[in-house]
Amino acid sequence: MKKLIILCSSLASLLTLCKPVLADDEPHWSDGVGIGGYSSAGLIVGRDQPAKAALNEVSLLLTWNGNSRWSFFGELEFEDPVSWNDNQRFRSYHSGLDLERLYLDYNFSEKVNLRVGRFLTPNSRWNLLHAPPLVWTSTRPLATSQLFPTGTNGAMVFGAIPYRDGAFEYQVFAELLEDQEIDGEELEYIHVNGARFSFKNRSDIGISFLSFNEKAIGRDYRMIGLDFVTHVKETEISGEAFQRFDTQNQDGGSGAYLQTAVPLNRLGLNNWYWITRLESFQRPDTGAAERWLVGATWRIKPSQLLKLEFTGGSGNHPESPRGFLTSFALFF
Repeated sequence: MKKLIILCSSLASLLTLCKPVLADDEPHWSDGVGIGGYSSAGLIVGRDQPAKAALNEVSLLLTWNGNSRWSFFGELEFEDPVSWNDNQRFRSYHSGLDLERLYLDYNFSEKVNLRVGRFLTPNSRWNLLHAPPLVWTSTRPLATSQLFPTGTNGAMVFGAIPYRDGAFEYQVFAELLEDQEIDGEELEYIHVNGARFSFKNRSDIGISFLSFNEKAIGRDYRMIGLDFVTHVKETEISGEAFQRFDTQNQDGGSGAYLQTAVPLNRLGLNNWYWITRLESFQRPDTGAAERWLVGATWRIKPSQLLKLEFTGGSGNHPESPRGFLTSFALFF
């Protein structure tokens, strides 16, 4: 799969360069090919670990949308390609390739679409918008990565139904193929099925349902999730909450966060935003944790963000370090 993405990307680049040779009025399937990506680099001065500087990821995006109902999307991520810390100095041996997304869409209408392949599990707004240039902070809330599968290999039916000034959106999905490769720290899930329904108007409010088996624990879980984003004047307020239950209706873990982004234009800091976040998290095997975050984000350009933040709280989770973090993220 990973080699296929690289091959497709190289082929698309070659075709793009060769397009001027073709007759201007002769349509070609490569006309709909698009190539881009994003990356981020950052510094962590943590309470629980040595200081670390890293190029966090380089993600390649390949899209195709020809003159038909078919479209394609692929994302290949090169994780942690280069990093430095006080103990190990420069290193790259923990880097790796991750196939984030690889799917085909067929458009029946705006109300009905079919997707087949590997896609981001659509039961969390943050999970769908997790790319560093699209989110306000350097770290993601624990509840959005430690309670459910972030990616699913399967099929999904989705669409939007207009209603007054807004639209109802739905996504119903099921796993067809288990993950063939599992990273050392990745949680493994099987038998994933679920749905998300949302209403978009001035606010975006969603509810999701998910069922799956977590292999490390060996239990089946059902999960319900709520998410929203809205604006009060110029301030963005967003949040999510999740609750898992096992087959005996016992607590299987939970998590939630509430986040605000306040523009600082009135202080003369154009395109700066003051960020605050509170979150809680609990799993049956790792216990409970809490996090608070305060910081500032500068939107240098629509495609470039500089983030500075302090994080504290309880519990030791390497994927959500406590201390000072700064990062720079961009689309290219």
